[in-house]
Amino acid sequence: MIIELDNVELYFNDKRVLNGVYLKLETGKVVGLLGRNGSGKSCLLQILFGALQPKYKLIRIDGQAIQKPLYYLKIISYLPQLHFTPNHLKIKTLFYLLQLDWEDFTNHFENFSTYYHMKLNNLSGGERRVIETYAVLKQKGKIVLLDEPFSNIAPLYIEKIKSLITSEKSQKAILITDHYYKDVIDICDTLYLLNNGCTKQIKHSKELETYNYLNVDTI
Repeated sequence: MIIELDNVELYFNDKRVLNGVYLKLETGKVVGLLGRNGSGKSCLLQILFGALQPKYKLIRIDGQAIQKPLYYLKIISYLPQLHFTPNHLKIKTLFYLLQLDWEDFTNHFENFSTYYHMKLNNLSGGERRVIETYAVLKQKGKIVLLDEPFSNIAPLYIEKIKSLITSEKSQKAILITDHYYKDVIDICDTLYLLNNGCTKQIKHSKELETYNYLNVDTI
């Protein structure tokens, strides 16, 4: 499956936030999206998901224009920046409702093995993020959007999530954005930079320096 987001224009109060955006996702590949704070990365994920309506956009799947939101078609799962799981829900209930495999989860994240009966709001923010990221990655949709999955997560868990993303990508098209740019660069097959409202495909890390995103010596 090939998913293309094209011709995106987004305005807030007559201020243009996005213009001339193009992204291409593909089953079997992880696409990384980098950009400075406020550049519109989260907006772009919301547009692709269907939660935010821009002035213009064109979404194609295998070359066919799609009119309905992707969430409506039930082919996409989305990890937003903020927690989306109910505070007082027990972990075991979440796994039951989303038909998740607890044994598989604890095989990846052994330290969670005693957490099954805990409520989500009794976890640390990073632990809760791990569970939410796992839940989104394991949904049946063929497109996965991850907005800052590494935020506030211990380095050990970041590596395990990266491993999980790699194992899931064979069946899915995955788009990830995060301020932990080294981890994004490490795991992605294709990299875009969102700069001045436009996306630029990055072929070489030196280009990130050219666009004043970072000094390549820090990678």
